Amino acid sequence: MRRLLTGYVLGFNRRHNRYGHLFQNRYKSFICQEDIYLKELVRYIHLNPLRAKVVSSLSDLNAYKYSGHPALAVGNKNSWQDAGYVLSYFGDSVRSARKKYLAYVENGMNQGRRPELVGGGLVRSLGGWREFKKGKGRPSRQKGDQRILGESEFVSDILAGAAEKFERSYELKQRGYDLESIANKVCRIFAIESEQLYQGSRQPAVADARGLFCYWAVKELGYTATHLAEKLNRTVAGVVYAIRRGEKLANSGILSF
Repeated sequence: MRRLLTGYVLGFNRRHNRYGHLFQNRYKSFICQEDIYLKELVRYIHLNPLRAKVVSSLSDLNAYKYSGHPALAVGNKNSWQDAGYVLSYFGDSVRSARKKYLAYVENGMNQGRRPELVGGGLVRSLGGWREFKKGKGRPSRQKGDQRILGESEFVSDILAGAAEKFERSYELKQRGYDLESIANKVCRIFAIESEQLYQGSRQPAVADARGLFCYWAVKELGYTATHLAEKLNRTVAGVVYAIRRGEKLANSGILSF
């Protein structure tokens, strides 16, 4: 996201002969506990243009092309958006779900900004930090993390999973695993030379090997796509694509680390 936004800002500034920042804050994301927060987040995000007075009414919002809202509200098609998944939370039929979704969005128009949905951790589920500090929340200790939106058990599970991943990558590195050893392992599996892994060949066997190499490097050793892009002399987008290819191979059950 940083690369994307930086590239956009540089291009925008050149076109409009301007300098400096374009966006108010840096991009951020957090994990969401779906069954509790997904509908709330979708509504809150899609009402942003209305709160910012970029559009003046719900009907204008329904036609606002720089949002995912029209795909849910009136059926506009976006190749990148799975509208059906969100609508399934509102009803079994598309027509009924759209009607209920629109009513749900309309009911949230007067809620204003909601800090509990844009940062803070677990206590959002108790009505936000303000309500929690008033003592209206549960008195027991709550597990919270700025990057996770969910209840205590959900937050704990996510953090425990992250800790397990870190401990495994640390253990593997302690045992001598690194990019070279993963590359050697992958090359043996696919019967290719190590040099082929770092070349731009699109042969199926080489592409599969490169994908598995990238996936294991990220999943097992914690390397970033940016780091792998530098090693492989490829774009970050190319590495992300390779990771997805490798994930399918790894999840097929035929190959294991």
